[in-house]
Amino acid sequence: MPEVIFPGPEGRLEGRYHPQPAPDAPIAIILHPDPQFGGTMNNRVVYNLHYAFFKMGFTVLRFNFRGVGRSQGEYDQGVGELSDAASALDYLQAMNPNSKHCWVAGHSFGAWIGMQLLMRRPEITGFISVAPPGPSSPGPGNYDYSFLAPCPSSGLIINGTNDRIAQPKETEQLVSKLQEQKGITITHEVIEGADHFFKNEEAHMQPMIETVQTYVRRRLTEGTR
Repeated sequence: MPEVIFPGPEGRLEGRYHPQPAPDAPIAIILHPDPQFGGTMNNRVVYNLHYAFFKMGFTVLRFNFRGVGRSQGEYDQGVGELSDAASALDYLQAMNPNSKHCWVAGHSFGAWIGMQLLMRRPEITGFISVAPPGPSSPGPGNYDYSFLAPCPSSGLIINGTNDRIAQPKETEQLVSKLQEQKGITITHEVIEGADHFFKNEEAHMQPMIETVQTYVRRRLTEGTR
């Protein structure tokens, strides 16, 4: 898979880009967890999401936020990272001008950034949020989703029952709040026994990825927002 370097707001950003032969293939960007806690684009959940989308016929880009790996800049509490994600989407769209579908997927901090990106980019047709952090999660300290007013596109939120970082109760509160909104459908799936990182490959990671693929394939055939 080709390594790519593309321009970000604070200098170069490092990514892995996986194109499809079809020029009109759907596109997806994958966003990684909080760099303060060791999150990178090679996080297992991010890596598996990347390949899951590629196997479904998407052209996929995952990348390191500013200050991670070979990406330039410094950690910016989520503010600059949102700008990085917008730059990554710009790059992906410029490389794939004929694509009709655009998806964003993120894990933990990356899910929070991805959901903010929805508000900036109306062309995003669907999102996947894996273990989105809640108000009590460690990190920038303001994992608030009031910006989703309203949430502009339908998506899947998925979490594990044994998540100690993103409390399942807080995920349920987020889902129920979003499900009250008209015009979109928020699907919520729970992986029994899974922790924040879906460490058990067979019991947790594979079922999570299969759930994502089932959801995305259904959305692609429906052609709905």
